[in-house]
Amino acid sequence: TGHSPQVKAFVTQDIPLYHNLEMKHLPGADPELVLLSLRYEELERIPLSDMTREEINQLVQELGFYRKETPDAPVPQEFQFAPAKPLPILLPPQGPTTDGKTPPKWDKEERPDL
Repeated sequence: TGHSPQVKAFVTQDIPLYHNLEMKHLPGADPELVLLSLRYEELERIPLSDMTREEINQLVQELGFYRKETPDAPVPQEFQFAPAKPLPILLPPQGPTTDGKTPPKWDKEERPDL
């Protein structure tokens, strides 16, 4: 099974530009995009073999991967964990702490959003 030149070009030239996008090469397997959650649970698999390089790039960006200008370009803070959508529960609300008091600690029973 030969990989299409389109997919090969994406793998060699585009993947290094995407933050958090890694290529795991399985010999003889058709190329697939496997989406993982923050906990590395598999969300879905998208076969790439029939897609053009342009389509794959579009797909990856629609999924929320951040494309850098160059492989070494810095990644903006808000894209550090892209494409995983940050879970609100992992991010404690940053209350104003100017008065020197610590923000209130919620017990599970008191949290309205749980």
